[in-house]
Amino acid sequence: MKEYNWVMCPVCQNKTRIKIREDTEIKNLPLFCPKCKQETLINIQQLNMSVINEPDAKSQSR
Repeated sequence: MKEYNWVMCPVCQNKTRIKIREDTEIKNLPLFCPKCKQETLINIQQLNMSVINEPDAKSQSR
């Protein structure tokens, strides 16, 4: 039987609405937390989550 886990918010550590199995692989998922209202870009592989930090967009000067 496969193990299931809830994906936890990397900001507030609460459960999100996503449940994954141990063989789930996710790349570049925009994870939204219903409690803290934050959206975070994540990767998941073998129940290990890593947060992707993207640099903020810079305005172009002319």
